[in-house]
Amino acid sequence: MTEPDWRIAPLAAEHTYPLAECHIACWREAYRELVPAHVLDAFDVERRAEQWERNRVEYPGRTWVALAGTQVVGFASAGETRDDPPVPAHQLYALYVRSPWYGTGLAHELLHTVLDPSKPYSLWVFEQNSRAVAFYRKHGFAPDGTSRVEAFSPSIEIKMVREPGAV
Repeated sequence: MTEPDWRIAPLAAEHTYPLAECHIACWREAYRELVPAHVLDAFDVERRAEQWERNRVEYPGRTWVALAGTQVVGFASAGETRDDPPVPAHQLYALYVRSPWYGTGLAHELLHTVLDPSKPYSLWVFEQNSRAVAFYRKHGFAPDGTSRVEAFSPSIEIKMVREPGAV
């Protein structure tokens, strides 16, 4: 078995700008059919990097990055739920991998890095993103019947929940 072409590390200060670039690129790669182009075009790397730096300082250990050399090629972030009511108590906020790393196992490794298998988690995913919905189903998440309109587009998001010990 060969070693992967990446390594996973906790988010550090030197990663925030490359993480912002990765985050925006992932949105443009994954959501061009779901989010209006003007929204995707409006993302600002500097602003996103500042947000990631604030997040890194305020919530250490919450976000992990996948690095190919010094390039951030994916990331995942999880913590206490932002939902009201807060059920389940934990949430996967983000899991993104650049398209050249689709199907390599990187997303699987990131997911297992940020989730505690002894705790239940929820996440929100675009209902029409069949690739992401299938990935999360494979990892023990199931729709709970809750939906909402996504904040930046007219797209519908569905809530998926994973019970403790799920695959």
